[in-house]
Amino acid sequence: MAEQKVKLLGFWVSPFAYRVIWALKLKGVDFEYIEEDIFNKSPLLLQLNPIHKKVPVLIHGDRVICESYVIVQYIDETWPQCPLLPQHPYERAMARFWADFAEAKLLNIAWLGLCARGAEREKAAKLAIEAVEKIEEVVKGKKLFGGESIGYLDICLGWISYWLPVWEEVGSMQIIDPIKFPATSSWMNTLLHHPVIGDNLPARDAMIEYFKKRSKDLYELDWFKDIIRLHLHP
Repeated sequence: MAEQKVKLLGFWVSPFAYRVIWALKLKGVDFEYIEEDIFNKSPLLLQLNPIHKKVPVLIHGDRVICESYVIVQYIDETWPQCPLLPQHPYERAMARFWADFAEAKLLNIAWLGLCARGAEREKAAKLAIEAVEKIEEVVKGKKLFGGESIGYLDICLGWISYWLPVWEEVGSMQIIDPIKFPATSSWMNTLLHHPVIGDNLPARDAMIEYFKKRSKDLYELDWFKDIIRLHLHP
């Protein structure tokens, strides 16, 4: 089964797609990358992921797997080389817990902060910093979350090392203070210097331009302002 052809549908600036790219490359799995236009979704994407209609989507032979966390776990179980998840059930559970925590409490909040304005942006930055305080304790004393080698949590939180600084710059926020969060900052630097990560990142200048426009466009939508108010009302 592992020898069947692998394809990945992604979007050039999606941190979720890059999780899958990193996992496949760490495992040494050859795959075909298919760039999607998420603003003009292809019939193939809508056919393969009719529930969420989102990237990433992994195609492995005749099997289709959606949602980045699910895909990374599938990759880890299908290709046993370079294991990502810890071997012990408790450690695996903790890795999944912190991945979910970072998604809900940091990624989602920082994204809303990027798109928000004024007091709502300040509230988002404050909440995001509180999340980083928790993450700092988890990575303290470690080179990587996975120890000496990249693991599941490094891949799932890898967006922090590259996407979050872009969001901070575009949104005029500071979330990762190197003085306050030395362990997290050191981990970010270590991750970005790993060749699989560092050689597989979107161009930063293009990201800045994209997120400037995207955050502005979203803030002009009433339904998105309602989401911001729901989560960030100061």
